[in-house]
Amino acid sequence: MITIIDYKAGNAPSVYNAIKSLNIDCKMASTSTEIEQASKIILPGVGSASETMSSLEEMDVIHLLNEMVLTKGVPFLGICVGLQVLFDHSEEGNVDCLGWIPGKVKKFSASQVRVPQMGWNSVTFQRSSALIQDVPENSYYYFVNSYYAAPENHSDVLGVTHYGLDFCSVVSHKNIHATQFHVEKSGNVGLQILKNFCLNGG
Repeated sequence: MITIIDYKAGNAPSVYNAIKSLNIDCKMASTSTEIEQASKIILPGVGSASETMSSLEEMDVIHLLNEMVLTKGVPFLGICVGLQVLFDHSEEGNVDCLGWIPGKVKKFSASQVRVPQMGWNSVTFQRSSALIQDVPENSYYYFVNSYYAAPENHSDVLGVTHYGLDFCSVVSHKNIHATQFHVEKSGNVGLQILKNFCLNGG
């Protein structure tokens, strides 16, 4: 079962409704018992990295997620803050994150661009991937972010977006995928990415 982690700093209902609009079965989950039944996991996010990490700690699911995603290889999709918490550390709240992908999350410079970035921006994909099958090149996606991920390894970068600087807007590392933009708010191209993940795991 495709399982969306439902936590107080997330936007699980929006993602749930988007997947249901594709006629794909899914469920929301907020306990370890519900999550451990997942065949694919989605971690949506709004708010801050520190709030997200606190919520996951309060739910006591971090160890389970580590086991399922890192050890068992369950396909995982992070959205917005769900991307940022995959890295080692975030400047937002000065918090240590999941550490699944080497790198840090940094704040955009307010002296160079308006912070937060809010609105539509394009993504340039760096290579082919099942996650972006049938997605037109240089399509536009909906972003709301003050921070951006800086992966240590370029091989983990699937998509790049320009906002004052070129930053990683899509990551792909083995069974772990994530988008900085909100796929559920990005029209048909966002829905196509969700569909790709749900049907083939990226």
